[in-house]
Amino acid sequence: MERVELGPVSLSRLVYGMWRLGDDENTSPAHVQAKIESCLDQGITSFDQADIYGGYTAESILGGALKGNAALRDRMEIITKCDIVAPAGRYADKRVKYYDTSGAHLAASVEASLRDMATDRLDVLLIHRPDPLMDADETGAALDALVASGKVRAVGVSNFRPADVSLLQSRMTAPLVTNQIEISLLAHDAMTNGDLAYLQERRIPPMAWSPLAGGRLLAEAPEPLRRRMAAIGAEHGTDWSAVAVAWLLRHPARIIPVMGTNSLDRIAHLSDACRIALDRETWFELYTDAMEHEVA
Repeated sequence: MERVELGPVSLSRLVYGMWRLGDDENTSPAHVQAKIESCLDQGITSFDQADIYGGYTAESILGGALKGNAALRDRMEIITKCDIVAPAGRYADKRVKYYDTSGAHLAASVEASLRDMATDRLDVLLIHRPDPLMDADETGAALDALVASGKVRAVGVSNFRPADVSLLQSRMTAPLVTNQIEISLLAHDAMTNGDLAYLQERRIPPMAWSPLAGGRLLAEAPEPLRRRMAAIGAEHGTDWSAVAVAWLLRHPARIIPVMGTNSLDRIAHLSDACRIALDRETWFELYTDAMEHEVA
């Protein structure tokens, strides 16, 4: 599978997302290992986590699998996120959901993630959400220190607008290597609102969360789009979802889709999207159907 360089870290072009890892009725180490192995067999070596996933349980579920087969860790890149504090799990005593980008919180979050995932390093750490109270000097220094310590190989952000990225980067030595944002055929504003243009200008590969709109794409897409995705998928011996992901892969920003599913059958077909090469006219056909009007 194609690789994408994020500073010192090389990721697979597709990433397996573990947002709903704790929602599976089977969270045993053996079952999680089977998911990881299925991804690795396809060349998907990068795995996306966040401390808050599963009410602060998903990282521990992954850690259980890695403890059961320590050799897996060296075949993987682990991305995780922090700064959301919600009244659940380790933060059950909190009165309100909030963001915390203080140096102390980032350092403590990294230690918790390392412990929970049974690893000595995080390949990429992302600030999960923009924090209105972020002190860019403090946050930037904390991220630089984490990289210098070797506990974190690279850092980035998630859900940041261009000005937020610029502010934080201006206070840092280490580069911000990605911005994980929502992009799909149902959420395509990043194509025109400057988010992707900003990242392309700086040669920062974006990651795309919910590339299938959190599972809503087929149900909520306009009928012409559903029909066209199904037809293209059939031409390539796969289904509509692979077409939706291939639409993202076609973009020159080198978008890295984060694919999340608990179905072993669906995991086995995640890489189908890499077999679909959309020409320019077909890409715009899908874009037009998604917008329900032609481009100006």
